[in-house]
Order: sequence, then C-alpha cells, then structure tokens
Amino acid sequence: MQDKFGKVAVLLGGKSAERQVSLNSGQSVLDALLRSGVNAEAFDPLTRSVTELKAYDRAFIVLHGRGGEDGQIQGVLDWLNIPYTGTRVQGSAIGMDKVKTKQIWQGSELPTAPYRLITTDTNLNEVIDKLGLPLIIKPVHEGSSIGMSKVEKAEEFSTALSKATTHDSIVMAEQWITGSEYTVVILNGEALPVIRLEPPKDVAFYDYEAKYKRNDTQYGIPSGLSDADEKHLKELALRAFQAVGASGWGRIDAMRDEQGNFWLLEVNTVPGMTDHSLVPKAAQAIGLNFDQLCLTILEQTLG
Repeated sequence: MQDKFGKVAVLLGGKSAERQVSLNSGQSVLDALLRSGVNAEAFDPLTRSVTELKAYDRAFIVLHGRGGEDGQIQGVLDWLNIPYTGTRVQGSAIGMDKVKTKQIWQGSELPTAPYRLITTDTNLNEVIDKLGLPLIIKPVHEGSSIGMSKVEKAEEFSTALSKATTHDSIVMAEQWITGSEYTVVILNGEALPVIRLEPPKDVAFYDYEAKYKRNDTQYGIPSGLSDADEKHLKELALRAFQAVGASGWGRIDAMRDEQGNFWLLEVNTVPGMTDHSLVPKAAQAIGLNFDQLCLTILEQTLG
C-alpha cells in the first residue's frame, strides 16, 4: 500500500463540454493508482458536493475544461487545505483563457499567432485584412478543439462564429499557420521529448475527432526535428508554461510554419490521460509507464 498518500480523490467528470473525455481520463488514472496500491476513489463534482472532499487527504485533478481546468476546483481545494496535482488557481485561470495566455506570451516575447477578438458585430473585412485567409475561429474558454472551425472563404465566417458561440460568449479569430503541429509535455519542470501530430488527411486540423475518435492519427516520437530544433522548441515550451504560471504537469501545443518558425498555440494544464492521450506517450518515451506516470504526478501533492 502507498500509505504516504492517505485517501486520494480522483476528480473526474464535471459539467464541462469535455465531461466524457474527463470520465475516461479519470477512470484510467484511478485504475493506475489502484494497481499501485493507492487508496483512491473516483469523485465527480457533478454528482457530489465539493464539501465531501474534506474526507480526503489529497486530490488528483483530471477534470478537463471549465470547472476543473480554470481555477475553480483549485480554489475549492485551497480553501479546504487539500493538496492537489498540477497548476494552482491563477495559472489555471490564465491557461484556460486563450487570449490572456497569448497576451502574456506576447509580453514575454514568445512567438504566438496574431489574433482578434470577434463578435457578430465585428467587421469581417477588417479581420481578413489583418489576419488573412484561411483563419481559425476558436471559443476562448474551451479545450479539446471544441467549437473550432477553419475558415477558408469569407462566406464561411458566420457559420464558424455561430458554432463557436454555442460554447462560449467570447470568441477569437486567429491567423492560420500552415505547417506541422507539435506538442511538448511538461513534467516536474522538464520538457519531455517532442511529439509530432499528424491528423488524418480528411480533417482540417488536429480537432476533437482526430484527438479522441480516430485511430489513424499519427504520432511521431521522435518528432523528426533536428536536435537543435527539438531543443529550441522544448525551451520555448518550458518558458511558455512557466510564463502563464503553470506548474506540475501539462502540455504546450505549437506549430512550425513552412519557413521553419515555431508558433505557440495554447497551454493545457490538465491534459487528457486516455489511451489516445499525448502525456502517456511522451512519458513512455523516457521510460515511464502509465502507472509510474500517475504516481509521479500524484507525488506533486507531497511537496
């Protein structure tokens, strides 16, 4: 038995648009902790009062999206004085907001694509003049590529905006970057080997379907980058992670354009932990199996 951890709540589910992914991630983490002899239980804030968390010694947060990745549950756990995995309140709140994240990166002289906040009243021609076509429309406070659309022609703009606003009242348009997509997992202050993402040819980008439903998405470890470029991207990712106040574990997504420049996309402070997920793949590349990875993350609560 892993008595040093006491009773552990694996926080999963919740009420965000990523609920199902969180249930899957949480179950995987719970199973791993139980196999390792940890006294762990599933805890779904949608069906239980957070006051019941007082019965636990620590929490492993696997709540994706709003309510779990935006500082809310972190604030509750701080109030209850319960140690938890991952990023604290402020870093979580910033990381969940794509615009605030980009503003901090811009202020830190980190490369991130130009963008505009948009509404139904926004002058489309001005946006296209500034960002060009194609561009990508994103809800500002969603993860897992939910509500995102690639816009290649001006007449597609209103449909994309409508799709995004069903998920969030704040929406952004971002310059489309043509190139290769990469992700860098951060674990305990270290950037793990870069993963190259190759979604199926019939999807526009690494979207929800490519992430969770397709079995033909390719993952490159090693990434295919030169040693110098891999080192550079890992350094960028670590700086980007620290700039928003993220800590413990997480993921930075990035693009490399056709000229070879890297562009930071977003930070994930509670990444997926399913069989399709990227954190376990990166951990495997440094010799950590899934059970060891979960214990390593949980050990962050002992510090």
